Amino acid sequence: MIIAQLTDLHIGAGRRLAYRKVDTAGALEKAVERVNHMVPRPDIVLFSGDIGDLGVDAEYGLVAEILSALEVPYFMVPGNHDQRMPMRKAFPAATPIGSDQTYVNYVIEGYPIRLIGIDTLDEGRPEGKLAPETLDWLEKALSDGSEKPCLLFMHHPPITVGITHMDVQNLGDGAARLARIVEAHKDRIKAIICGHVHRPIHTVWAGVPLIVGPSVAHQVALDLDPAGPSAFVMEPPAMHLHVWDPAQGCLLTHLAYIERYDGPYPFFDANGKLIV
Repeated sequence: MIIAQLTDLHIGAGRRLAYRKVDTAGALEKAVERVNHMVPRPDIVLFSGDIGDLGVDAEYGLVAEILSALEVPYFMVPGNHDQRMPMRKAFPAATPIGSDQTYVNYVIEGYPIRLIGIDTLDEGRPEGKLAPETLDWLEKALSDGSEKPCLLFMHHPPITVGITHMDVQNLGDGAARLARIVEAHKDRIKAIICGHVHRPIHTVWAGVPLIVGPSVAHQVALDLDPAGPSAFVMEPPAMHLHVWDPAQGCLLTHLAYIERYDGPYPFFDANGKLIV
């Protein structure tokens, strides 16, 4: 099973450039085209938050228009730039929760690995928060007696990454309890994937792989100086491809660039000899 993770779209209404610089709508169009033309094509796309830039209807309308060309099923969770109700209204099938639910928490069944979407949005705040109701729900979802492997996806990472202006807006409230829940179910949870930081970052947390995805548009500057400024760079737009390999019992993560680059070129000639 191949899972494409697209994150941090930051789409502005009317195709407004993000920070007067980044064509985020154009970036999403290129990402959709890239996914559609992959061989083999991903089985599913997970959007891990910051779908819009301000979280307003016009932004989600534009996203929906662009995603109408996506030939792969997709689901999404909100990021700190989103608003729940406008996002849910625009994407009811991609946020499959009951009308009585406050938070965008859900389980996707029917695939070789169980996909669990978790809502970390604290509306109006840049940092993330896990409500007690969300943690109760997650604990119940992981304690249903199933032996099926799971992948958790959410926006805010529950760690600091060394980039100060991002670390002050990581997942705060609820992170400690989340760690206890994950630790208790680490044999089934094959990874936690997040967005928010606009950089590819890999570590192990609470006994499972924790993987932060790059943005499909602009990246946060890699500046490990504690006094470093809040800044972004136009490094290559990218996505993560997460491949569930049941034979090995592990999730493999590949960094895939969205732009086209020269190649591929063969290592060997027509006679099977190494080209030198």
